[in-house]
Amino acid sequence: MGRSGHSATLLLDGRVLVAGGQDATGGESDSAELYDPATGEFSQTGPMVYPHISPAAILLRDGRVLVTGGPLGTALKRDYSAELYDSSTGKFSLTGSMKVARSGQGTALLPDGRVLFAGGATTLLATYQGNYVPGADIVLASAELYDPKTGKFSLTGSMTTARGDPTATLLPDGRVLIAGGSVRASSDGWKPTASAELYDPKTGKSSPTGSMTAARVGQTATLLPSGQVLIVGGEGDAGPLASTELYDPKTGQFSRTASMTTAREDHTATLLSDGRVLVAGGVDAGGVSSPLASAELYDPKTGEFSAAGSMTTGRDSPSATLLPDGRVLIVGGANGYTAGPHRKVVALSSAELFQP
Repeated sequence: MGRSGHSATLLLDGRVLVAGGQDATGGESDSAELYDPATGEFSQTGPMVYPHISPAAILLRDGRVLVTGGPLGTALKRDYSAELYDSSTGKFSLTGSMKVARSGQGTALLPDGRVLFAGGATTLLATYQGNYVPGADIVLASAELYDPKTGKFSLTGSMTTARGDPTATLLPDGRVLIAGGSVRASSDGWKPTASAELYDPKTGKSSPTGSMTAARVGQTATLLPSGQVLIVGGEGDAGPLASTELYDPKTGQFSRTASMTTAREDHTATLLSDGRVLVAGGVDAGGVSSPLASAELYDPKTGEFSAAGSMTTGRDSPSATLLPDGRVLIVGGANGYTAGPHRKVVALSSAELFQP
């Protein structure tokens, strides 16, 4: 089925679990499917217990997949929910609920097997004629941990800055770099932030680190073999960015590196087997009405980007998964709007492979 804003998770057996997202009707989906690289085919699995748009999906060390979050983050039971996918049965089941309903959180698998969920956004509920209705959206500073051994969530130290849609990257020393995202500018809107911080699982606390050279949200963060983190694109104060930067854990500072050939946000970034990074799709200033088909490669040896050909279809918010054989599976995404007065995002069912 067509889907955008879904998750894609490489399983231990080499198959890819594709779950949730926005479907062709514009609604949130509870469906899931499996891609088998041996046959090049998709098959249905699942479904999830609840529908999820832009879920966080993490492969646990025992092979199960933890799925949480999205889209509203309201104080409804389903928005606190978390579920586990077991590839041996092809079924999802509920696990412990999150302490805070959140979507767009930063997520990282810690060295001890626990999962960190940091920040994101939630929707306060108001009461109207005896019914709950969505109220104000707020960004969160809170963070929590999921322990697969107990199946429960517990609060941990809050971030120094409340932020929605940050990136969260596990560093070689076990700390997590949480960078960028959106913060409340005023009662009227949001703005991207350049701030970043480090979460230390040994202390359960976050502390500020150097700020990015540009405020950005909707960026990607990729851990390079050198231990540095490559930050690419995103939306800045004046629209999508072509700029990129590197975070060095040894100095705690960000520095500019070469810019992309195309400004983009909501793209994918995939670390290839040879250490290069494939950046694909997303949108530029034209937004979802003109999603990008272009792709480019970052070479950490030269610090430069080069064209990597174009995808067969422009895709906003697709998924990209490195397969065991070195190819990259790119699935779904949005490609414009439907015609008519009640426009809906066109969710793609197509998929393609990039061969390095």
